[in-house]
Amino acid sequence: MRNDKTTLKDLSIFTSEGSGGVFDLVDRTVTQAGRDMLRKHINHPPDNIEALREVQDTVKFWASHHDLWPKIILNGTLVMLDKYFESADHISTPPSGISLAVSSFLQKIFNKQEYFFTQFSLSHLCDLFKGCKELAAINEMEGVPTLLIRELSLIQSELEHRLVAPIMGITKNTRYNELVQLNYKARRELKHMVYRLILSYARLDAWRSMALATNEHKWIFPVLEPALPVWYQAEGLYHPLIQGPVAYDINCVNKRNFLLLTGANMSGKTTFMRSMGVGALLAHLGMGVPATKMHISFLQGVITNMQVEDNILRGESYFFAEVQRMKQTAEKLLQHQPHLVLMDELFKGTNVHDAYECTKAVLDGLLQHPNHLMVLSTHLYEVAQQFSDNKEIIFKCFVTNLSDEGGYEFTYKLEQGISNDRIGYRILQKEGVINLLNQPARE
Repeated sequence: MRNDKTTLKDLSIFTSEGSGGVFDLVDRTVTQAGRDMLRKHINHPPDNIEALREVQDTVKFWASHHDLWPKIILNGTLVMLDKYFESADHISTPPSGISLAVSSFLQKIFNKQEYFFTQFSLSHLCDLFKGCKELAAINEMEGVPTLLIRELSLIQSELEHRLVAPIMGITKNTRYNELVQLNYKARRELKHMVYRLILSYARLDAWRSMALATNEHKWIFPVLEPALPVWYQAEGLYHPLIQGPVAYDINCVNKRNFLLLTGANMSGKTTFMRSMGVGALLAHLGMGVPATKMHISFLQGVITNMQVEDNILRGESYFFAEVQRMKQTAEKLLQHQPHLVLMDELFKGTNVHDAYECTKAVLDGLLQHPNHLMVLSTHLYEVAQQFSDNKEIIFKCFVTNLSDEGGYEFTYKLEQGISNDRIGYRILQKEGVINLLNQPARE
């Protein structure tokens, strides 16, 4: 799956403030290296269904065996080891006979900083090896998934280095001259090996993080289907960032994979589409999704057209930015493999007549690409009516309860059919905008 920055922004996966997005719900890593790996995984999910299923099996394993995680490796362990091996680039000569002959007591007095740095660094190296050894031992269990077996085997092969055993054998009573020699050999021989171990550990940290998040939020693992025929079926799907969300049932299957949404502004159309997008993306990470059941085809990507922005520096209007985004979407739809396309209130940057003509033309074109899942929302009731006899389109709407007194109430429930609710003027009245504008200016 490939998702661009616009899609990740539209779905609030990452936020500009650095917190509060979907990433915060998923991030249960214990190290910065694991957090960076998780972010990388979200930006670059598995690119085929076989790889995705392997990741999902691994996340499922950690969801059931999270207690096997070694607690000895901390974020500080990895930070310290990075500094340790960075400083090793300046080491060129082995410890001299004189320094080896000096007692630990005298080293503490005359070379205190080097003494404690050596002891502290080797203790962190020892902790890394011990934690990795605990992880490698998981391969002796039954039912370990293929991807995890490969990763743990890589760790085990790295731990066969001749210096691992003596470093793991370090205690508080280890003589200083032994520490000095191990320190010199480790900094010369183990840098690349330790960095490879940290990468493996970071991948495990990211997979376990997705498992912990799945358990914590009580999400379910989706059934992953081949790319074609394309489908997206879900029960009880909801948006994970909303408190007290309304859940949706979705049934988009082959030859009926175009969903046209209608409803008044603020009735729930955008939230519904984001729920679909977030659910699809989480499924393609190999983790659980916020739903009670889901079957989904392997998708090449999610394409959103929601929060288009103009570019004043390049002299591009909002409408032109919308057209450019639609052009990017059209180019992706030329691919045979399916995408999930989410389009919210197209062509808001032009007049109603133009918006109608452009939306109708786009809808005609989108129907020529049945291999993709497409959701288009519009408050232009007339556009939906133009296609009401098309059997390939699923018509869903969000109905707003309107009172004779001018009030309104959102149900946020997805219903069958086409809505022609219009509440813009009612909102202006309720918020007191009309009254304010009709008042005379203050002197």
